[in-house]
Amino acid sequence: MKYKAIKGVKDILPEEIGKWHFIEKIARELFQTFCYQEIRVPVFEKTNVFTRSIGENTDIVEKEMYTFKDKGDESISLRPEGTASIVRAYVEHQMYNPLSIVKLYYFGPMFRYERPQSGRYRQFYQIGIEAFGSKHPTLDAEVIFILIEFLRRIGLSNLELNLNNIGCLDCRPGFRTELRNYFKSKLDRLCHNCNKRYINNPLRILDCKNKECIQIVAEAPTIDNFRCHKCKTNFNQIQNLLDNLGVPFKINPKLVRGLDYYTMIAFEVLAGGLGAQNAVAGGGRYDGLVQDFGGPQIPAVGFAIGVERIISLIENQDKFILKPKAFIISLGEENDKKVFQLLNELRMANISSDWSCGGSSLKSQMRKADRSGADFVLILGERESQSGKIILRNMKTSNQEEILQTDIVEKVKFRITNFQ
Repeated sequence: MKYKAIKGVKDILPEEIGKWHFIEKIARELFQTFCYQEIRVPVFEKTNVFTRSIGENTDIVEKEMYTFKDKGDESISLRPEGTASIVRAYVEHQMYNPLSIVKLYYFGPMFRYERPQSGRYRQFYQIGIEAFGSKHPTLDAEVIFILIEFLRRIGLSNLELNLNNIGCLDCRPGFRTELRNYFKSKLDRLCHNCNKRYINNPLRILDCKNKECIQIVAEAPTIDNFRCHKCKTNFNQIQNLLDNLGVPFKINPKLVRGLDYYTMIAFEVLAGGLGAQNAVAGGGRYDGLVQDFGGPQIPAVGFAIGVERIISLIENQDKFILKPKAFIISLGEENDKKVFQLLNELRMANISSDWSCGGSSLKSQMRKADRSGADFVLILGERESQSGKIILRNMKTSNQEEILQTDIVEKVKFRITNFQ
């Protein structure tokens, strides 16, 4: 029987993992510079953690969550996104006490049962940050700036930041009523999902990816005429702050997020080259979610990045593949023990090194060294073993020299520093 990975998931192979390490390193360095601390939460929660926060009538909850009963007959779900779990942890551990701004970041797998497509999987990974404790627009601008700076540092271009203010609890009801009035005569042209959204949350029709629905949405009313003074002021302040930071953006009055907890600022980053489903990251403010979880009224804002999506945009694959700096060749079984000792000396000096475990000809081992991508090859034959020396070969220039075995760490480090 031939075993294969389940549809919609994938193995991350060694030739790919370098990209993952690269973006995780960039994320940690950047987030910690802005004083965000890492949090790790479980990959599964009680189902109501997600139904309460995301919204029972969202596509995620209705169609995409992996939900099951555990042995205690408790309904459990694999997390489909990160924010709900972070808020649950924030409230459970009373991280609001004493009251202060709490800045968190996370990495990890999420799970949604959706149709697999380019850059989208049923087990997928997200990087995100969540900032609690302030309504000040500088925190919104900080979160957005971090997102854009992260994407810049990993080398992505052809990106477009879309912004919208989707209103607050004071001004959104009027907009929702106007949307219902607009869509009422068009229900027969809207998809089945949008007919349900019309009843439960008409704002979410604006997020539909169905072609005919998109055409209808193009003429729909926008939030612009319904924002209260507070939302208008906040939105203008965020735009001014981003302008001052040199962050270009586009106002998209049709932008809404697919989760029910968002309020006021919402944003998405779109990338060229990904087709219609081209969002690589998104986020917004969710000032009521902490209170919904039983905590005090604490404002919050954050974003999530789809790791697989941005990985598919990173070019120059070869530079991310782990390659040894040195590869040692042992000629003759009597030299294997000595080579193994020298190999360990290099490794303990933090020089990435490998060998073929001996037992084959020089030609065969040189082929292995070449395939490894090593910058240098060290060759220990019978003559070198007797003289206490070893051959050091530059694989780029083919120049080689004899060095003392006792100088191996010093000489290899010097050659690596001056490698060309």
